[in-house]
Formats: sequence, structure tokens, C-alpha cells
Amino acid sequence: MRMGRTAALMTATTLAACLSVTDASAVDKVFKTEKAMVSVKTVASGLSHPWGLAFLPDGRMLVTEKDGRLRIVAPDGTVSAPVKGVPKVDDRGQGGLLDVALDPDFAQNRFVYLSFSEPGTENGTNSTAVARGALSADETALTDVRVIFSQKPKVESRMHYGSRLVFDRQGHLYVTLGERSLEQFRTQAQDLDSHLGKVVRINRDGSVPADNPFVNQSGALPEIWSYGHRNIQGAALNPQTGALWINEHGPRGGDEVNVPEPGKNYGWPVVSYGVNYNGTPIGTGKSSAPGMEEPVYQWTPVIGSSGMTFYTADTLPGWKGSLFNGGLATKEVVRLELDGNKVKHEERMFRDLGKRIRQVSQGPDGALYLLTDENSGEILRVTPAGKS
Repeated sequence: MRMGRTAALMTATTLAACLSVTDASAVDKVFKTEKAMVSVKTVASGLSHPWGLAFLPDGRMLVTEKDGRLRIVAPDGTVSAPVKGVPKVDDRGQGGLLDVALDPDFAQNRFVYLSFSEPGTENGTNSTAVARGALSADETALTDVRVIFSQKPKVESRMHYGSRLVFDRQGHLYVTLGERSLEQFRTQAQDLDSHLGKVVRINRDGSVPADNPFVNQSGALPEIWSYGHRNIQGAALNPQTGALWINEHGPRGGDEVNVPEPGKNYGWPVVSYGVNYNGTPIGTGKSSAPGMEEPVYQWTPVIGSSGMTFYTADTLPGWKGSLFNGGLATKEVVRLELDGNKVKHEERMFRDLGKRIRQVSQGPDGALYLLTDENSGEILRVTPAGKS
């Protein structure tokens, strides 16, 4: 007898874990927001510091866990066994398996992209890298996996990897990269012969687009799109303009929202709206300088900005056009109302959950999905109150 798709999937994932929505730790709360009463409910739990989320064409989710596992999560909360074939990650400190994205032609080629902290050949060194593999027909493994980008140089640090993956409308892949935090490395955010503190833009196979801004500049790495960034934790494509938007961690003060343009310098660590954690000035001690771009928006005190998404659905019409940002430090979601490239209003939500929000994503069902960065991390679904 031929099994249906669901039965076949369950057979292939005998070790799957299923959410028990009656679990006392599961979230089921209603919140009053400025635009609507909304319900926040747990879809799945028991994930180890989930980091990235990508929706498969049928509405299921690919979810990364920081310690190196990739899972498939069904809308009913069923969590698969780990997908095989994931590259080895260095999960010390802030490192691990980070973001996940589907190829724009996933339905035809089944390509999945993963960003991760890649161990170096020298003891203790690592850097952010991107691997591509094809999801097998039985969905148990990635096949033909290869690294298509590896940040240079590899350094000995456990911090500030970035890293979000976003495709533009032409199919180029943006990769956001941290400057590795430590003072001996951070100045490389200003150096064009280093990938530290950069947004890079590559083709799907890792090659360099011919129209990248530094392709023909001697001494510059051709993958670089923009530079002078600190630690970019959120990124999304603006549905109105097609432009990439990012958010990045400041030090003590100065989390930023930027719209990185080709070849432009965003200032770190020469200028910042924040100061060092010990209170001493950053760089020049100023927040701006000629030739360096001002942020679209900044948070002081910081929110610990993380995953970002533009909301475009009609499910919550009052949110349409808003930019959502996760807050790791403040344990909340921050909604920004925009007028072009200007922020005209901010709303903070869901602080009562008391959970670090790692990623914010819009689902194909029009709901907003949140990943909580916890030992037993959850996928939370936000919908209008009274609707499932």
C-alpha cells in the first residue's frame, strides 16, 4: 500500500519529537497592541537555541539550532529528527549553525543555504561561512553540500559572526558579517581587504556579481557590498523598494537600522552612537563623520536587535508595511512604522513573555512567527486574537 506524504514523513522521522500544547511551559496569551488584539501561541518547543527559520513551499519550516542541527517543523508542531549533512560548526560562544534560506528556485533545485561559524585549520580560529546543499527527496539529508563563501580572515574569537542570508530580486545572495568584536580585529571593518564587518553579495554558486562595487578595485575583496558594520543580526528585503535593510548591534548604546548601499561606509568603529562597555569612547567619540553613512534609526539603550521582517499580509492589516525587529536584550518585539526610509513611530510588544527573541518571520499564512533564544527554545505564532 502506498503511504501518503504525512505518513511517509513520520516514517522517515521515527525519532521526531511532538509538541504537547498542554505542556505548562507552552505560551498561550493574548496581548493588546496598538493596532489589534493578538494571540501568541507556542507552535513547537524543545529546540536548542533556534536561530534561523525558512518556510518550505507547503508551509512547514526549516529551523536551525545553534549547536549544529537543522530540523523540519510542521504546522502542528511535529519536529523532525536532525537533517543529516549539515557542515561541522564551531558552536563556542556566539557561534554555531546560524541562518537558513531557500533558493529562489527551490521547487526545482531543492537548494538550501546555511550560514555557520566554520572552524579554521589553526587551533581556535573560525569565521562565518555559507554552505549550499540540496534537500533530499525523503527530506532526511542535505546532499552535495559545499561551502560557497568563507569569511576572510579566520581569527580567534567566539563573538560577532553576523549572520543573515537574504536573496534580492535578481537572485543574488546577501550575507551579513560581524567584525568579531575584539579590539584587535574590529578595525578591519574599515578595511576593504577583509570581510570582517561587511555585507557581502554573491551569486548562488558563490561567484561574484559583475556589478558589485569593488570588483575592479585593487586590494579590495570583490564580494563586499558595504562596510563599516559591527554585528549584523537582522536583515530583510524591503518589499516596496527591493532594497536590503539590516539591523546591527551597537556596543553600550547605538543599535542601528541601516539600508546598506553599494560601496558605502557605515562608520564602525570610527563613529558610533554608543560607547565601549567600560564607558570609554568608541573611535573618535563622535556619532557621525563626513563620508560615513548615518543610520536610519538607532536605539540607545540597545534592544539587542535581532531577526527582522517586513510585514506584508492582510491577516493583521494594521501591521501592513511595518518593520519588525527581535529584541534579545529587552526580550521583546519592536514594530517600526515607516515613511520611506524614515521611522515615524515605534511600538514595543510581548515583553511579558520574558523571552529573548532571536528571529521574526512572516509565514505564508499571514501570521508572524518568533523564535525564542532559549535552552528549550520555541516557535511562537502571532495571529489576531480569537483566530487559530
